[in-house]
Amino acid sequence: MKKKLLMLSISSILLTACVTNPNTGQSSMSKAAIGGLGGAAVGAGAGTLFGGNDLKNAGLGALAGAAVGAGIGYYMDSQEKEMQQSLQGTGVQVQRTAENTINLTMPDSITFATGKSTLTPQAQTALNTVKTILNQYPDSTIMVTGHTDDVGSDSNNQILSQNRATSVANYLAQQGVNPARLHKQGVGESQPKVPNTSDMNRAQNRRVELAIVANNNAGAQQGAAPQQQPQQQSYPQQQQGYPQQQGYPQQQQGYPQQQGYPQQQQGYPQQQGYPQQQQGYPQQQGYPQQQQGYPQ
Repeated sequence: MKKKLLMLSISSILLTACVTNPNTGQSSMSKAAIGGLGGAAVGAGAGTLFGGNDLKNAGLGALAGAAVGAGIGYYMDSQEKEMQQSLQGTGVQVQRTAENTINLTMPDSITFATGKSTLTPQAQTALNTVKTILNQYPDSTIMVTGHTDDVGSDSNNQILSQNRATSVANYLAQQGVNPARLHKQGVGESQPKVPNTSDMNRAQNRRVELAIVANNNAGAQQGAAPQQQPQQQSYPQQQQGYPQQQGYPQQQQGYPQQQGYPQQQQGYPQQQGYPQQQQGYPQQQGYPQQQQGYPQ
């Protein structure tokens, strides 16, 4: 029974494991499933720390860990899907780098003019979309990181990358994203995406990245969407109206008022007078008195 409990928690996750990328058409295991399996493993290990029946505790821990891990995974799956759909054609790249992390890459070509840290109108349009989705999924923090290529001095590149990260973070805060969720840093040319060996590669390295990392309670408030569930409980309230039709039994209780029929039937015993008339036949015993006259 306890082994079945552990296997049930794992098999239930695998049932929803496969998803299809709407942009590429490729199938893969969903991050919700990966998170659920990871959570189940961690929960199972933690469950054995409580002593007693290790297998039982592992099963219960696996269920709890799977629920948390799958909840975060589903939360980020939904957010990633909206990002992919909403940012198509903007030049912003959306990538799931971990079960609990979504990475947005804004290339220099659409974000800033050369050597500048002022956002272009195209970048502002893309960030308006980003801030809308971030506000829909508030259980995360956002690390904004500025990058440059290797052209220029290290110190200048460091300052430029920091200023660019600050411009993006400040714009998101101005558009309504909670500033407490936003963190920013500049790393200059220290973390190139590809080697700085050509102009094409350098263009890829000049970028701003937004790492959206889910909190440990991500997805928990979505279960609070019970605000809609209570509205569905109104159906029982409508069904409770049927008992008001109990008036039908009250009409049926009127039938006993027709018990007057037995009262009429009780009158039949009054016809017991028929036997009284039959008792008159013995008065005809006078015939024998006439027959006695023949002997005279």
